[in-house]
Amino acid sequence: MKLLSYPLTVLFYLVFGLFLLLFDPIQRICLNLFGYSAHKKSVDYFNLLVLRSLHILGTTYCIKIPNYLPDNAPVIIASNHQSMWDIPPLIWFLRKLHVKFISKKELGKGIPTISYNLKYGGSVLIDRKNPKQATSEIEKMGRYIQQYNRSVVIFPEGTRSRTGVPKPFKRKGLITLFENAPDAWILPVSISNSWKLQQFGMFPIPIGTHFILKAHPAIKIAGKDPHELIEQVERLVVSEIESATEVESH
Repeated sequence: MKLLSYPLTVLFYLVFGLFLLLFDPIQRICLNLFGYSAHKKSVDYFNLLVLRSLHILGTTYCIKIPNYLPDNAPVIIASNHQSMWDIPPLIWFLRKLHVKFISKKELGKGIPTISYNLKYGGSVLIDRKNPKQATSEIEKMGRYIQQYNRSVVIFPEGTRSRTGVPKPFKRKGLITLFENAPDAWILPVSISNSWKLQQFGMFPIPIGTHFILKAHPAIKIAGKDPHELIEQVERLVVSEIESATEVESH
């Protein structure tokens, strides 16, 4: 199977690269001529196509979303992080929430489609070596989702787990968002098996990964003790993650 993954990975990257090049000018046209809504749709459909193109490698998805998602309200999406392939499902399957990101500044240049969206689509770029700048940008993001009723994804582990085993949550970013978006809901999300797509780095991508995303019921942050709320959210997220050791034992 691993031998077959080499040519299929090449094919996938050809298709993925084509979408990157195609949607970069599409995004620019949508945003500059037709505004935010058109730009958002172009980003949504780019990410749908990325999801579909991973079918080339036999990737399948199990997506569980609550019947109710907060409407016309700011939302903080707190998810574990396993690979770069976490991003397209979050954008597409939670598109109703107008998903934005807190991303490292390195992604803000040089990547067609992705860099443009991060710079001009409402996300913020942080310098992980500069805590003051990072906090300032997260504050800005909190005010943005509060004002426009958008959502932001935050990965409280800080960096991705390369084995599927979750890392402890860091609290600073979440608390900063709580303070600047007091009307927000928090939506815990558990992602499993995404790490397998990058277990060999960027090449090859393994065949037959079963990607699982489960969103838990949203929780209103108003009136909650922030530290107790973060502990509750962390327990929910971790409770539905299939760890590397669990996967190996199946």
